[in-house]
Amino acid sequence: MKKVKDILKRFINIPYMKYIVVLVLGVVLIGFVGSNSVLAHFGYKQRISELNDEIEYYEGEYSRDQARIHQLQTDPKAMEEIARERYFMKHADEDIFVLSDDERDPLAKKSADETVE
Repeated sequence: MKKVKDILKRFINIPYMKYIVVLVLGVVLIGFVGSNSVLAHFGYKQRISELNDEIEYYEGEYSRDQARIHQLQTDPKAMEEIARERYFMKHADEDIFVLSDDERDPLAKKSADETVE
């Protein structure tokens, strides 16, 4: 125990030691602890990069959707195409067959919402 006290006394008696300790603690606090640390700064830069990529993606989606809206407003055949593909609309003299990839049990009963024509 006495050796530890002697080492501490010699360490404290070094000139300018209190300035060195304060400087080291300051660098540690600024560099590694807190929301404004260097490590947090790199994390923020990474998050900004991810958000910029996301902004570019959604701007592309927006321009694609705007072009599609313009096409739907100017071309009646485009609206008919959407109605036929998405909503299964048809002319009076047409039949529509919807093909599905669903795996079904052939022995299962038909549900109440299925109709047979």
